[in-house]
Amino acid sequence: MKTVLFISYFWPPSGKASLHWPLFIIKHLPDHSWNPSVLTVDEDSFSHTDESLLNEVAGDVHVVKTAANEPFNLYRKFLGKKSNSPLIASETISLRTTDWKHKLAIWIRMNLFVPDARIGWTFSAVKGGIQLIESEKPNAIISIGPPHSSHLIGRRLSKKFNIPHVPVLIDPWVDIVYYKDFKRSALTLALDRYFERSTLRTAAQVIFVTQSSREEYIKKYPWVEKKSHVLYWGYNEENFEGAKKEISGKEEIILHAGNIFDYQNPIGLWKNIRSEIEHGRKLRLRFVGTVSPGIKNAMTEAELDSHTDYVGFLPYNEAVQEMLNATYLIVCATEKRHVPGKIFEYLRTGNRIIAFGDDNNEVEGILQEAHAGILLPYNYNTLDIFDKLKTFSPDPIIAKQYSREVIAGKLAAILDKL
Repeated sequence: MKTVLFISYFWPPSGKASLHWPLFIIKHLPDHSWNPSVLTVDEDSFSHTDESLLNEVAGDVHVVKTAANEPFNLYRKFLGKKSNSPLIASETISLRTTDWKHKLAIWIRMNLFVPDARIGWTFSAVKGGIQLIESEKPNAIISIGPPHSSHLIGRRLSKKFNIPHVPVLIDPWVDIVYYKDFKRSALTLALDRYFERSTLRTAAQVIFVTQSSREEYIKKYPWVEKKSHVLYWGYNEENFEGAKKEISGKEEIILHAGNIFDYQNPIGLWKNIRSEIEHGRKLRLRFVGTVSPGIKNAMTEAELDSHTDYVGFLPYNEAVQEMLNATYLIVCATEKRHVPGKIFEYLRTGNRIIAFGDDNNEVEGILQEAHAGILLPYNYNTLDIFDKLKTFSPDPIIAKQYSREVIAGKLAAILDKL
């Protein structure tokens, strides 16, 4: 049995959605003759916790935790928040907040932390990684980003021990969509681009979770083409086995699961929902996850407050049940390279999907293959969305090709060739 070291900032009991890919890939890798170990942080104070995910970690997986050295307690103190107060991702970078402290905190985050605010972890992670490698002697190193700081850790350990390094880019690095409305200094950008280019240059293989991201990186670095692959985000089949749709009340549920930001605001959809309600249809919006101030303002402007539930964070199994119970599912792609991870769970529910994204051919193709729903531009403003949805009959069986058990097998095949 070969061994592989995963470097993942997020790990149970963190409830961060970003950990689902490594967590469940790791769960299935031993079935393909790869034994994983994990390097992670001792505490993720930013994310919500989901204790149920601890049950998905096999007892024989060697997990080494080192000090996160996060700046978030200083951030809370600077803004006058309590040390244990939760931080909401969609609020921390919202441009709707005009407080000078908030603006200064954003500038510091965008310009002084390179490549990201988790860079402090590298100091303890490299030391912990050295000890783990000396005991486990892995045949490969896989780093998961964002945070892309994890790739720098993987690169350093790879160089020191001459072990093949495989970075997994769940989101782009320098051009991640979070930065699009913020100004970063020339020096910051130059340093970040150096980190990105040098890490990918020395990597043995590179994994992307969307085809469009891979194509963008090939345009930027042509040499990436011959050593890169696409392994989609996927979903966990085990979370759907035995689960059944539960219908309560007479309202049709329109659900968005996960974080939704100011820049993911399909104003035309809210108008469509308002119009349907005015014509006597019983619709209810539910947001499971964090909701930005801009989206909440849009609900008020569309007069939907009394028809909207802000559920907040839920453990993963409960979130899946919410998806199953919904009549319609909303997904908002942030850019043409973005295939939201939740779309694969959405497909598996068999419910109709309302997707928004500008020039996102990849999302549109995935929806068309499963006959699951429509992709509309963010400026769509015609009151016919629900009429369009009547023509779709989703096939949840098609989604099974995106099971993480299947994806783990594809990753193992890549590792076998290193």
